[in-house]
Amino acid sequence: MSQTPNSTLPAQLTEVIEEFAELEDRQKLELLLEFSRELPELPERYLNSYDQMEEVVECQSPLFLTLEYDDAAGTAAIFFAAPPEAPTTRGFAAILHEGLSGLRFEEILAVPEDLSERLGLSKAITPLRLRGMTAMLGRIKRNIRAHQAGSAPGQPG
Repeated sequence: MSQTPNSTLPAQLTEVIEEFAELEDRQKLELLLEFSRELPELPERYLNSYDQMEEVVECQSPLFLTLEYDDAAGTAAIFFAAPPEAPTTRGFAAILHEGLSGLRFEEILAVPEDLSERLGLSKAITPLRLRGMTAMLGRIKRNIRAHQAGSAPGQPG
């Protein structure tokens, strides 16, 4: 598999990728399930308010996300909502949360689209599920670009 070095990735995302790289396919699924249990709860302001969030319809399970921007610092906080009975989707969301939330806009926008390949999940997870992770990352980037342009989707503005 040809890919650019992980040194172009944010440190916390590189750590996650390295964790997955050390494992066999079956163990990768177990690690993904561990991540699913670590997805942070939504802040109270978003509980039962999915209308304030964006649905990622490419995911096989219901998944909602939203970003909050700190323009002074140039950073974005990312929040996800996914049901407990959707561990793969929750696992992907937890990886993106751990790897990207709180980073500078430029760092998030620089993350390569082949993130799921870098995690080595293509043999362990169906292509349809992998497409969901790619869609999550794409939505995050699109929202940041729209915010920078002054018209973030799903955000007042």
